[in-house]
Amino acid sequence: MTAMRFHLDEHVAHAIADGLRRRGIDVTTTADAALLSAADDEHMAFAKRHGRVIVTQDTDFLRNAVNDSTHFGIAYYPHGKRAIGEVIRYLVLMHDAMTEDEMRGRIEYL
Repeated sequence: MTAMRFHLDEHVAHAIADGLRRRGIDVTTTADAALLSAADDEHMAFAKRHGRVIVTQDTDFLRNAVNDSTHFGIAYYPHGKRAIGEVIRYLVLMHDAMTEDEMRGRIEYL
């Protein structure tokens, strides 16, 4: 069983990556992956290659996920609706409560 890993799209606050890393969770950001200004399908391809759940505020990822269930999961939260600490807590809970296989092809609304 592999631990869940995350990839944060470019609109997710870097403080979320910092908070997850402080808790020992493997996370990449758009900048880490050299995907600044990249199209959503490039993010999806990166996340698939590396077995990562995409964390996003972008509803386009939700539409893409409906057409492609081979992704490793999407964690979505609407812009301006969650504090950074809340998002970190939700993602830590997902990480601790679900396996990578359980998250595959799934969308979680935070």
